[in-house]
Amino acid sequence: MALQLTRFDDVPAFYEHVALYLLQHEAEHNIILGLRQNILRGAYAAPVYMSCVEDGATIVAVALRTPPHQLHLSRIMDKAALPLIAHDIHGLFESLPRVGGDPATTKSIAESWSKLSGQSFKLDMAQGIYQLTTVKPPHDIPGEMRIATENDIETVINWMIAFESEALDNGLARAEVERITRLRIPSQPERGFRLWVDNGKIVSMAGYTGPTPNGIRVNAVYTPPQLRGHGYATACVAALSQELLDSGRQFCFLFTDMGNPTSNKIYQNIGYESVSEIHVYTFE
Repeated sequence: MALQLTRFDDVPAFYEHVALYLLQHEAEHNIILGLRQNILRGAYAAPVYMSCVEDGATIVAVALRTPPHQLHLSRIMDKAALPLIAHDIHGLFESLPRVGGDPATTKSIAESWSKLSGQSFKLDMAQGIYQLTTVKPPHDIPGEMRIATENDIETVINWMIAFESEALDNGLARAEVERITRLRIPSQPERGFRLWVDNGKIVSMAGYTGPTPNGIRVNAVYTPPQLRGHGYATACVAALSQELLDSGRQFCFLFTDMGNPTSNKIYQNIGYESVSEIHVYTFE
């Protein structure tokens, strides 16, 4: 039977259709699952791209893009789905900034997109997806965690800009970073920031967002360079992860740069375990 691509305009209908497929590997699909609330809340000015490819009644691929951001791919069960997705997207977008997904298949869609759009591509980052169910709290790290408030927003915005530039090399405009940050302050159950404070001074931060049916993603972990090496980020992530588990989440997720063994080791030390990897390709 020939593969069939279906594009969705209705957000609840899309997620109802693909939920069982995505939840088979919830950690691996935490970005696609976790964007649901943002989309429903109208967080994106441009229409969101949502599609799935099926072999009969069996889903073999899911794709999601929230412009102007990258294209996210699910685990791909049939690589023949990738040219279908590339052609469908090309009817809507002249260019893409990035695409991220399973290392075994993402290069194939990057190649397909390059042929259609004329954009060259390169491997930008190999990321690890980690999951935590039990926190191993660090010891003897001075300070304590508190909620980020409106009074902290300039600090958080500046640190988010630094985080985006250093960790993701996104180069997002300040206005976009500020918009995203203000959506998460004051904190809510599904999104917010926590700050680590030592002797009255803010020394590190960690955020959370993207709730899935059973988990939530920790992100935006940042400590200014001059304050690193004291364990502040470790303590902040551990305390935030415990708070999220105590709130009823079964697990927390986070992404790491596979090229940074130090951060990978830190997260493993507090209980995060490797689940899978994704490759992110950037289009020139």
